[in-house]
Amino acid sequence: MSSISSAPRHDLVQQFETAATSAAASVERVIYAAGALAAAVKKIATGRIAVGQTLDLPSDLFSELRKLPGVVTGRSKQELATCDVGITEAFAGVARTGSVCVAVDHDYSGSISLLARMHIAVLSAEKITERPGDLFNPQFLNGKAMRRNFVFITGPSATADMGPLVRGVHGPHKLHIIILE
Repeated sequence: MSSISSAPRHDLVQQFETAATSAAASVERVIYAAGALAAAVKKIATGRIAVGQTLDLPSDLFSELRKLPGVVTGRSKQELATCDVGITEAFAGVARTGSVCVAVDHDYSGSISLLARMHIAVLSAEKITERPGDLFNPQFLNGKAMRRNFVFITGPSATADMGPLVRGVHGPHKLHIIILE
């Protein structure tokens, strides 16, 4: 079992979607299939696209993404820094905050999720938990979160250090989350 929450799955997904949208992310639910995922990405991704390797999701799920026009296969910092879109797996999501968790030390997921102007995070609905603290419970995902170097991503990059809220200063201007159901 992935979740340790007692809330019904559909309630967690709805709560996640509401919280993520409140944090200025966009959210889309897609059928759990490579073709459906690629079709959803194709609608919104243009320009140079970096696609990360999956960690927990089946690698076949991202196979159609690698065939999209504009996909960059190089992994130098310069190549990744010039991408318009970065696509990574999120190994977990937190319903209360609408946050996704991306393992930053897997393949180039850290760079891919942070350097492009748009980050697309692909999240299985089964990996959404209720609270951030659930990630550190050994029962959730068999304790994977406790063994990973990861970041919580809640909405697009934003700062209000110098006054009004500004998005996209330290990372992606847009965060789009695709929930696989």
